[in-house]
Amino acid sequence: MLGIPLSASIRGIVCMVIGMALLTLNNAFLKTLTGDYPPGQLIALRAAFVFIPIALIAWRSGGLGTLRIYNLRGQSIRAGFLVMTQFLMVTSLALLPLADVTALSFSGPLVITALAGPMLGESVGWRRWSAVVVGFLGVLIMVRPDPDIFRAAALLPLLAASSGALRDLVTRRISTGESSIAILCFSTSAVLLAGMVSLLFDSAPLDVNDLPVLALAGCLQGAAHFVLIEAFRHGEAAVIAPFKYTALPWAALLGFLIFGQVPDAWIIVGALPVICSGLYILHRERMRR
Repeated sequence: MLGIPLSASIRGIVCMVIGMALLTLNNAFLKTLTGDYPPGQLIALRAAFVFIPIALIAWRSGGLGTLRIYNLRGQSIRAGFLVMTQFLMVTSLALLPLADVTALSFSGPLVITALAGPMLGESVGWRRWSAVVVGFLGVLIMVRPDPDIFRAAALLPLLAASSGALRDLVTRRISTGESSIAILCFSTSAVLLAGMVSLLFDSAPLDVNDLPVLALAGCLQGAAHFVLIEAFRHGEAAVIAPFKYTALPWAALLGFLIFGQVPDAWIIVGALPVICSGLYILHRERMRR
């Protein structure tokens, strides 16, 4: 990847960082529409546009044969977790500030680290655990959630993080026998179907002026999930999961570029343990080679 010889885990880390940047940008665009459409409709409309990058990647990868499914059960389980994660996340974006949703969703790497051993047979020592916890503390410093955040709505991104963690662990398990584009296509089809079913219960008139935003969000979502699937194909889940924390620095950057918000001292101070924890995990991985 990138023309540079890298170990599998480092390729996974690079994919994770890129994927989280794309996913954060997608969330920023989608949040601008959460006040106008119900979650199911947003999910369905965005999923329809995800098929644009799917078609391009499939074409570049060898055609329709790359979309063939070999593990229907595993694909279905992953798709179910993805549907659950997206409904919970979009609902969270509608009810809570983006920074709060991002911070609460960072409980996901802790879930992945806890389950990587029993589900995937990966070795997770106390050093990795310590690095993950330090990184999460850095996230809390950056966001500084006030007591009001801990209300019922705050459970939604926590549940989204848990279902997303299970999705990622299933991705790691099935990626040895399934192509990344096949995983993305199957799961996106399930999300589109679930979103369309939800339209029977709640929908809003579509403003054609919102289509460019939805198209951009869909393309970003598709590209992000393809890269994230690649991340879990290459790297051990417990190694690459802490690099999900890089989404918050991306969010701070996007806040400045799009909304003119300048990160304060707390953001800078909190970013230090996040960066250090990620670098430490990378250092430990290099020592294992």
